[in-house]
Amino acid sequence: MENTKTDLSGVERLVAVMKRLRAPGGCPWDREQTLKTLKPCLLEEAYELLDAMDGDNLDLHREELGDVLLQVVFQCEIREEEGKFNLNDVANALCDKLIRRHPHVFGDVQVDGTGQVLRNWEQIKQTEKKKNPDRSALDGVPTALPALIKAQRTQAKASRVGFDWKDSSGALDKVDEELRELRDAIASGDRAHIEEEMGDLLFAAVNTCRFIGVDSEFALNATTGKFSRRFRAVEKAIRASGKEMSDCTLEEMDAIWDEVKKRERQGE
Repeated sequence: MENTKTDLSGVERLVAVMKRLRAPGGCPWDREQTLKTLKPCLLEEAYELLDAMDGDNLDLHREELGDVLLQVVFQCEIREEEGKFNLNDVANALCDKLIRRHPHVFGDVQVDGTGQVLRNWEQIKQTEKKKNPDRSALDGVPTALPALIKAQRTQAKASRVGFDWKDSSGALDKVDEELRELRDAIASGDRAHIEEEMGDLLFAAVNTCRFIGVDSEFALNATTGKFSRRFRAVEKAIRASGKEMSDCTLEEMDAIWDEVKKRERQGE
């Protein structure tokens, strides 16, 4: 196979394979793809990589990293065909940005910790984009992000320009305030108001996560996984008794749930 032999470096070989797939006589599917059609592929591959990162299967992790890398190379190939840029241009632009935004590593700027690094990063970004007078400190948060991640990213960006609580107590007090307001909204029966206050409560909870160093998306996923695991155990126990869940009262199911929790905590 021309230009795809293993005497090339891994990245060079990947680019050569991609070019061959897109070339006349290559793969019909690959040749038909556009930046628009690749969007769902990128999302799917990113989520599959996240799943692999949660496990300890190194082969799977490597494979899923490769699938995400393929999406980058695929898009670069499309842009190169348009005469816009290629993978080398992307890599060089990234290197330039990393060097520019790390003056404490590649320059003589002194920092006293991660907080200052992030503040400097945001200031440098603002300088880079100063040609746009309407630029916001919140720019750059993708609209397609899952809600919890988007909330945490938005809050972090606001924090970098000083719009933040002094410590986690302020964030926790806000959770209490929003919970009270949600109770009042529920009592009012106003659906739109209830939705708004529930959103405010979730936003405040995510902000608390950020303050105490907890990733809100990871924490909720972990809790959802824990609930699913325990619920399945309850189902299994009920079926083993010759019943179905519809045959049991809530009190009976709760008792089994408590037993499942107790066994988990005892490491059974």
